[in-house]
Amino acid sequence: MPRLQNKVALVTGAAQGIGLGIAKAFINQGATVILTDINDQLGAQQAGLLGANASYTHLDVCDEQKWIDTIAAIIQEHKKLDILVNNAGVTGFDLDAGPQDPEHATLDSWRSVHQTNLDGTFLGCKHAIAAMRPAQTGSIINMSSRSGVVGIPRAAAYASSKAAIRNHSKTVALYCAEEGLTIRCNAVQPAAILTPMWDAMVGTGDDREANIAKFAKGTPLNRFGTVEEVAAIAVYLASDESAYTTGTEINLDGGMLAGVSTPPAPQTPQS
Repeated sequence: MPRLQNKVALVTGAAQGIGLGIAKAFINQGATVILTDINDQLGAQQAGLLGANASYTHLDVCDEQKWIDTIAAIIQEHKKLDILVNNAGVTGFDLDAGPQDPEHATLDSWRSVHQTNLDGTFLGCKHAIAAMRPAQTGSIINMSSRSGVVGIPRAAAYASSKAAIRNHSKTVALYCAEEGLTIRCNAVQPAAILTPMWDAMVGTGDDREANIAKFAKGTPLNRFGTVEEVAAIAVYLASDESAYTTGTEINLDGGMLAGVSTPPAPQTPQS
């Protein structure tokens, strides 16, 4: 039997990248998935390609009333919500909001990044708990980042917001346990996953591959991770296989948080 058979999932930021990859993986495992985004044209197109078990709705994660309305519609149609993936996020670079370092970033850009990443996650958790409470069970998956564990000198707001998501996931997990609910909350912490979010940093021109290789050198495994690898972790956390996993974070970083590695020495050709 598919691992998510008969489960209903809501995935934010699902029009592309990691969110779309998670939606695809969930559907492949038998779930009914509601994709949400603010890019309505792309989101609706992707949901249409995913088949009868996928649908799309507009959701600005910063808007609490939209959360209320979206989850109410899911409950009305499907009678429950089993899984929430709080994936929608911005770096600041994708907003063209100017410098993101702690000296030159503007207060408006700082607030804008936190509003989407942190406020959006808070609102998702808040309303998912209420929706899952009648069944007393569910899985909330929050997308943190390796950047939430270490400092990022020129992405200050992004790093701060992801660190807060990491901690809030633990708070949600403990609160639900204290309430006697088996609603689990965990954080996934990817590092260099090649998605459209990286386009602002690696570019789309002739130097793209060289830039990708340059960034990959900072990873012990010497490559970017894939969307499918992140989605596999999300499937595990969404499934009943992870029934005893809550309040934790899973790193998907090619070894970056493990420490410093020495690249393999070039092999000497054998004569």
